[in-house]
Amino acid sequence: MSKETMEQKSWTQATAGKRVLFITTHRIDYIRNTQHIEAMKKQGASVKCLYREASGTGNHIFSAAKIFFTLLFTSLSDVDVVVVSYMCQLVTPFLNWKLKKKTLVVDFFVSLYDSMVNDRKMLESKNPLARLIRRLDISSVRYADKIIVDTKAHGDYFCREFGVEKEKMEVVYLNADTSIYFPRPQEKTPEFQGKFLVVYFGTVIPLQGFDIVLDAVRQLIDRKEIHFYLIGPVEKRYQKVVSDTVTYADWVSQERLAELIAMADLCLAGHFNGQIMKAKRTIPGKAYIYEAMEKPMILGDSPANHERYKEGQPGIYFVPMGDAEILAKKIGELAGVRENWNSH
Repeated sequence: MSKETMEQKSWTQATAGKRVLFITTHRIDYIRNTQHIEAMKKQGASVKCLYREASGTGNHIFSAAKIFFTLLFTSLSDVDVVVVSYMCQLVTPFLNWKLKKKTLVVDFFVSLYDSMVNDRKMLESKNPLARLIRRLDISSVRYADKIIVDTKAHGDYFCREFGVEKEKMEVVYLNADTSIYFPRPQEKTPEFQGKFLVVYFGTVIPLQGFDIVLDAVRQLIDRKEIHFYLIGPVEKRYQKVVSDTVTYADWVSQERLAELIAMADLCLAGHFNGQIMKAKRTIPGKAYIYEAMEKPMILGDSPANHERYKEGQPGIYFVPMGDAEILAKKIGELAGVRENWNSH
């Protein structure tokens, strides 16, 4: 195999005109899955899917167990290429003996070790379970012919951390579902009329830095012309800022989310956590949605974000990660610009 960078050769070329088995422990309609399947079909691949049923359990381990036993007793004689998507660590380490006889592509979208040890701090690195999880990560990519990652920054990290050959890596950025998220005019509903509407949504896990967002909201509480619409399970982790300038929702449908983003004057992408290294290596999924809807957004000033978004690009603003004061200042400045613009 020739030495190639992470951008050079498309992994889908390995599937061109081939019979492909696509495996995922997630729902088949998950955007990362549909993105891969569409890309392979464009290459003329015949794709057969093995996945978690949408109506089934949400437990990835249980889904992986079902997939394992299905594969254990399934012949792969009619398969040329095996592609293992979301949470490949739950499949490939236990079936490498079978899968490695085929061309194997894995989407190493999430490192279990990085997530549980460095990101969520659930385990110390010396913990035997952490070491086992690290072995799962390594085993999931050891026999792969091609490894898909979500950013160059992540790819570089996996090469250093797990000894992965760089020539196997390829960056595939996320897509937004453009059947839902697309540019549109959207008149503000009465409660937001005359307001500078700022929208944020997320799972509010530490990596996203939602505490920084809340601190910025507190600092802008006297700016009555600014209204925040914050979506996510806030009460599970944080104390809400109680103000008539803030609206909270634990969850909204994708269609409602698209409407809110369309009404927004500014969207918060992040990641804003300045302590978790993974936050600097990933592009927040919401950024792709804001981009698809052509909305102005504030991003954390990270290497991963700079892979796709540039300073001075229309509607793109960067702030230092972990700095609520500067985030608040940037929101306030942009609200003032819009207010001044509207007054003319």
